[in-house]
Amino acid sequence: MNALWVIVSASFVLLLSVASIPLLNNNGNYFTYLLNWRSSSFLSEVADLLVTNGTIYTSDEALPFADSMAIRNGRILRVGNYSSIKMARVELRGVNTKDLFVDKIRKAVANVKQGSWLLGGGWNNDIWGGDLPMASWIDSITPHNPVWLTRMDGHMGLANTVALTLAGISCNNENPNGGAIVRNNDGDVYKWADLSGNMTTRVCLFFPMETWSRLVDLMSKSGRVLSQWIYLGGVKAFADGSVGSNSALFHEPYADDPNNNGLQVVDLDGLYNMTLSSDKFGLQVSIHAIGDRANDLILDMYASLPSEKQIRDRRYRIEHAQHLAPGTVARFGEQSVIASVQPDHLLDDADSATKKLGSERAERGSYLFKSLLTNNAQLAFGSDWPVADINPLKSIRTSMKRIPPHWEKAWIPSECLCLEDALKAYTISAAHACFLDKYVGSLSPGKYADFVVLSTNSWEDFATEVNADVEATYVGGSKVYSIKPEDKNE
Repeated sequence: MNALWVIVSASFVLLLSVASIPLLNNNGNYFTYLLNWRSSSFLSEVADLLVTNGTIYTSDEALPFADSMAIRNGRILRVGNYSSIKMARVELRGVNTKDLFVDKIRKAVANVKQGSWLLGGGWNNDIWGGDLPMASWIDSITPHNPVWLTRMDGHMGLANTVALTLAGISCNNENPNGGAIVRNNDGDVYKWADLSGNMTTRVCLFFPMETWSRLVDLMSKSGRVLSQWIYLGGVKAFADGSVGSNSALFHEPYADDPNNNGLQVVDLDGLYNMTLSSDKFGLQVSIHAIGDRANDLILDMYASLPSEKQIRDRRYRIEHAQHLAPGTVARFGEQSVIASVQPDHLLDDADSATKKLGSERAERGSYLFKSLLTNNAQLAFGSDWPVADINPLKSIRTSMKRIPPHWEKAWIPSECLCLEDALKAYTISAAHACFLDKYVGSLSPGKYADFVVLSTNSWEDFATEVNADVEATYVGGSKVYSIKPEDKNE
């Protein structure tokens, strides 16, 4: 009998929330669909267990024997030959022309059996001129395979007609209100990793705001600190989309789309009620807002929440805060709202925002790191991985230099940070932004000994160029990474 192999995919992505409005052209021949993840069926059919290279007796007269089986959430998805159940992937990051986009899909689908899915993504329409990809680009070369290809920011994706048909999506569908994928709400993946004794990264988990009551129940049983590695953070919601997909919500229309101000992807009354309930039970609240109007709406909502006689440390967060209207910067400090930002996004957005908002408007209100600090805002840095590079040194350099690819000078140089401010934003301020500052974020007595050794002997040189590599990483005082593999366990 053939050997039996079992492949388990354990995702570390606890929450993926996206805007969910379909964008249809006038004649309906293509869909660039912002997916309602919970109600759409075609992405839910990605297996979390594959049984392959075996002899499988099915007791099904239609197919008595097979060599492979795909399973999800304890139920069988497909049975057959491996080639008939696998899902191929295609990488589209960096593709800079329509022809190359189509050619990559053509080559990928040539190796996929009819009926099998082709997944992938990473495309950025801005680098090939701005036109959104259309199903008509690929329908003729994918007549027998459903295709789903996400944009680089995760807020938009391209589905071919086969995929849309399988999902029951047509021009007659009503616009969904927004959605979320919830994976392992009780932190099972992390608990398993913790019990294995192999965790070397501390994680603070945020969950979809719709699940706030379940998180309250979990925290009432286990507390907020599950172990030295796992912390229950709070809840997250989305107010708008992204600039690149013309779905970030602005006060003024897009320069390249005069009839579009972006998308408000959440009902404000519902968001207010969920925020109020989450806050009542002590959950930290974090809300994605990129456009200037979205940021103002969320700041207004935070300000409207009833205050208590005894002031509590809430640390409300706005994720991204990329584009702010005049006067909005000061509100972050005045309201003690944390601006959780990701510097590396400006590398992609400099060209995109200039095109979509106009040069003057983009430079007036984009990525205002220095202004936020000057106005006493709490600035917390992160990567937004996997949307952007996870490398913190690169992100720190970006916040100091602000020089996008192929540019010779900084974009909005008045907003460049010094090294000390950038390091604080990526360490103690980031820890403070999720209530972990008493455990990590600084090398202080009593805190965990989490630190890196860099390949530089001069602080002055490092402060000028931020040009160094990580030679070693220590977590809890133990070396977990070394640029020299033989030194890892020293």
